[in-house]
Amino acid sequence: MVRFDQAGIDAPGCYRVRDGCVYALKPGIASRILSLYHRLTVATLKNTPNLKERIVSAAPVEDDSPFELKLRPQRLAEFIGQDKVKENLAVAIEAARSRGEAMDHVLLYGPPGLGKTTLANIIANELGVAFQQTSGPTLQIKGDLTAILTNLQSKQVLFIDEVHRLQPALEEILYSALEDYKLDIIIGQGPSARTHTMDVQPFTFVGATTRAGLLSAPLRSRFGIMLRLEFYTHKDLQIIVERSAEILGVAIDDEGAVEIASRSRGTPRIANRLLRRVRDYAQVRGGGKIDKRTAQAALQMLEVDRHGFDEVDRKLLLTIIEKYQGGPVGVNTLAAALAEEPDAIEEIYEPFLIQIGFLNRTPRGRVATMLAYEHFGITPNRRQTSLF
Repeated sequence: MVRFDQAGIDAPGCYRVRDGCVYALKPGIASRILSLYHRLTVATLKNTPNLKERIVSAAPVEDDSPFELKLRPQRLAEFIGQDKVKENLAVAIEAARSRGEAMDHVLLYGPPGLGKTTLANIIANELGVAFQQTSGPTLQIKGDLTAILTNLQSKQVLFIDEVHRLQPALEEILYSALEDYKLDIIIGQGPSARTHTMDVQPFTFVGATTRAGLLSAPLRSRFGIMLRLEFYTHKDLQIIVERSAEILGVAIDDEGAVEIASRSRGTPRIANRLLRRVRDYAQVRGGGKIDKRTAQAALQMLEVDRHGFDEVDRKLLLTIIEKYQGGPVGVNTLAAALAEEPDAIEEIYEPFLIQIGFLNRTPRGRVATMLAYEHFGITPNRRQTSLF
């Protein structure tokens, strides 16, 4: 039997999964076990009932797909918000078109639901080239990626979502393809193995990730353009809601659009999802038009408050305030109190609460801020413990 570690997947050593060691029957199987372990962890989180049912989740859900395709802008001029990102892309696209070359490789990173996939589509549309989409978890063996690369057309856009989840062996294939448009293929095994180099068509690689820090340095260095997408302003979201309402054929006034936009957590995907639910309510109880009163009634029924909090957000904050005197409280204790996984607390629930200043993450634990107390109309009954 061969033991392996994370640094050298196929080398002797030991890879620890929490408090145990994983053993492989032969070198090479380790990466598959690690990939499976990661996929199962992510799948468990995504299938947690609270996560699956959250209308304010920035992650895509099954019901979103047909509507997102209909509402997705096709050109930079149609894309609302992200002005700095659009300006950089417009210059790069125009320069590539004028030279008749493939555009430089692009990395789009930032929180989910902000338009990374949409921008990748727009790049291909603006360049007038073919577009192919896949994702990091989907590519499991070298043959998958090799087949895609060898079949690319000249100047085509290849988009890989969740690029940070590519296996190390697949990343190595990309290095030479991205830098020199060449593909090194090993034929045979053992002493008789030889390397055959194939040329691939010049192409534009667009990678998207919500966790840019997990990208390896060699892969990151091969992106000529790196763009971060930021959360949207209420004004931009209002315009997005009004545009989507027009496409969906539902009447909406400015106040109704503002009401939806202000509760969308800075994320277009959430704004469009809320719009669809408010549209349903308006058709049944609002005479078919979305105004401020109808939007407020619909969102109240959905239990989405003025900050975009749902029941889970409120429960998390109230648990810290009422059960632990505002904190600090450790993430494991908080997870047990909420019957959630610690990873779900850290990666799904906390980021938005921290971003808008309702929660502080300190070395001693989680602490509710004064904004959280004011939101619930609660007066702190003691001086909060120092954060550090």
